[in-house]
Amino acid sequence: MGPGEHLAILSRAVKMLFTLSRGYILCTIFKAVLSSASRYVPIYFSARLLDAILYGAPAGVVARYAGLTVGLGFLLNLLLTWVSVAGEVWEDRLYLERDWMFSEKGMGMEYSSTENHGVALLLSRIREESNSGYNLFFLYNSLAAGIGHVTSIVFSTSLLVSFFTLGGVGTTTKLGMVAGILTILVCGILCTAQENKINVEFFHKNVNVNIMTGKYRRLAGDYSAGMEIRLYGMEKKIVSGRAEAEMEFYHNCMERNKKGVRFLVPGIVLTHLLKFCLYLVLIAAALSGAVSVGSIAKYVACIMLLLEAVSGLVSASQRLCSNNYYLKRFFSYFDIPNDMYQGSLTVEKRLDNEYYVEFVDVSFRYPGAGSYALRHVNLRFRVGEKLAVVGMNGSGKTTFIKLLCRLYDPTEGEILLNGVDIRKYDYDEYMSIFSVVFQDFSLFSFTLGQNVAAAKEYDEERAVTALRRAGFGERLDAMPEGTETYLYKDYSAQGVEVSGGEAQKIAIARALYKDAPFIVLDEPTAALDPVSEYEVYSKFNELSGEHTAIYISHRLASCRFCDNIVVFDAGQIVQHGSHEALLAQECGKYHELWDAQAQYYVSA
Repeated sequence: MGPGEHLAILSRAVKMLFTLSRGYILCTIFKAVLSSASRYVPIYFSARLLDAILYGAPAGVVARYAGLTVGLGFLLNLLLTWVSVAGEVWEDRLYLERDWMFSEKGMGMEYSSTENHGVALLLSRIREESNSGYNLFFLYNSLAAGIGHVTSIVFSTSLLVSFFTLGGVGTTTKLGMVAGILTILVCGILCTAQENKINVEFFHKNVNVNIMTGKYRRLAGDYSAGMEIRLYGMEKKIVSGRAEAEMEFYHNCMERNKKGVRFLVPGIVLTHLLKFCLYLVLIAAALSGAVSVGSIAKYVACIMLLLEAVSGLVSASQRLCSNNYYLKRFFSYFDIPNDMYQGSLTVEKRLDNEYYVEFVDVSFRYPGAGSYALRHVNLRFRVGEKLAVVGMNGSGKTTFIKLLCRLYDPTEGEILLNGVDIRKYDYDEYMSIFSVVFQDFSLFSFTLGQNVAAAKEYDEERAVTALRRAGFGERLDAMPEGTETYLYKDYSAQGVEVSGGEAQKIAIARALYKDAPFIVLDEPTAALDPVSEYEVYSKFNELSGEHTAIYISHRLASCRFCDNIVVFDAGQIVQHGSHEALLAQECGKYHELWDAQAQYYVSA
């Protein structure tokens, strides 16, 4: 990585920090300056106070220096406390904005990217690298230190100017002191470079360890997994797995420390040797009357602080360069493009409700997959029809729905809505015409009404109607706060737990509440008992009304309620027709599936 790329990455990261929380950056700058100033004010005025006492200055002068030493220190610490408290508030805001930045990226990302295994690993890695102290996390935690080092260099240099103008100290001695300082700095640069290599190796080695430790920690704290953990005796496996990961981490820590300690010793030895020499020089100068006694402490302290600041700044710069490799990976996640074509056409509002959807020779292959999930699918249906999509696991049913809802675009062929390629429609508007209940749907720890409406504000009467239509009425009546009852206990101690079947009914109610032209139900009765399943099927026409209803199902009994049935096998449509027509084809796939299921319901 060249200097230009390093600078570009660092510049982008700083701009991102300002965007996330400008208040935090400003507080950090003020805090660093005040913190440095609070160290140098006592050094300067204490030296003046000591000289005033030793050389018999008037009491008023002594009192003035004492007052300045204490008073300025008090004011600086008071300001520092205020800025620190304000900075903590802004820092919390920074963390919240950073988390929201990840959320926005995830929500705005092309759906195929969210399902991509490589993208998921990249996200896990940069999160764990943040926990390890790198990428953006490293930058905003090292920002204060960097500004502090620069401020210290300015203050130290200002107070040391008088040392190099002293007549009582020879030029050779001064040059020797400068040479000693430069030697320590060069040594620090070389040693820090080696330390950084060791640290980079250490953090790289621990990425997977951190991921595993995090997964075990989350699993142990996930109350929803509590039953399985107890019933199957998984406690020892979880504890031992986490212990092994943590022991590997600590082993890597010990190895890193053993390698790194030898690079700390040279700097410590040289610094103390220079300090000793400096004391000898200044004591000799004081004995000859070239410097005051108070100046001895001032010059020694300032040179030591200068060394500390310059070494710290050099070290921070080197670490920033190392961190840029992590930042590059960090930004690579946010640079993942959304290549899905964003159309601009509005979805036509037809008074006759005559909407036609057509798949024209559609084939699809998931990104990175070697084989096609769908091949040469041709199908045409209109709004108002009841369509069942059936087939064995892996036959392409859910992929068909994902393409219809434009979560993916076809690899080949096109999908038309009223004769227009769906890619030409405004993406958000096209998505708004679908109400979908996938088999792996999600409910959130918000109120029941908010879950149904998928929004903070909702129409209570409409939500209640949707819940009752979905068969959730009896459970709703038993809830203490009605639609304002929280689901689960993440945000409310009074939150209620719902069963799998109840959750599925809430998900169906959400689809009904949206009232979109297309209702898509992926295995809508998978978690329901037979009575509830029959209730959903018997109300099928009532639930869907004039909307297009598409059922994905393994249970062929649901197909009897549909106008048309599409049978998928190995990614292709192998049959298409009504229940009776397909059942009459004794050599067909539908008849084969029907017989396979019917044998479990026929008594021997």
